[in-house]
Amino acid sequence: MSNTPLPWWLKYVNKVMIGLQKLGVGFGGKGPVVLSVPGRKTGKPRSTPVTPMTVDGKRYIVGGVPGADWAANVRAAGEATLHQGRTSQRVRVVEMPVEQARPLLREFPVKVPTGVDFMKTIGLVTGPNPDEFESLAGRCPVFLLEPVNA
Repeated sequence: MSNTPLPWWLKYVNKVMIGLQKLGVGFGGKGPVVLSVPGRKTGKPRSTPVTPMTVDGKRYIVGGVPGADWAANVRAAGEATLHQGRTSQRVRVVEMPVEQARPLLREFPVKVPTGVDFMKTIGLVTGPNPDEFESLAGRCPVFLLEPVNA
């Protein structure tokens, strides 16, 4: 469970986003996707909206809440399924070491501006300052998404 106080509305917004994805709303290939991963304790599928960013042709997701359950589940499973609209893709999820995460976090405010607002709301940053995002390395994980060829 996260140590960061979360906005009261987050659970409801996440449910709406997951519901829209199940209905086939794909946000035009940009924006949020639903990441599904088995719970590390229950094994039951757990889903959360995330917004991938592409840097140098590779896709990454940033854990915007330190200590989030979904990040711990991804670490335990090593793989997840991304759902976008009616399509899904299995991915291997690799956590980036802190030094490799730093430049990726600097890209985050440009690549995922909606994530800036969320991270500002929960008090992690004051705005879209790349230095502030870089300083989150080690607190907010960055994961590389690699397609799993079936």
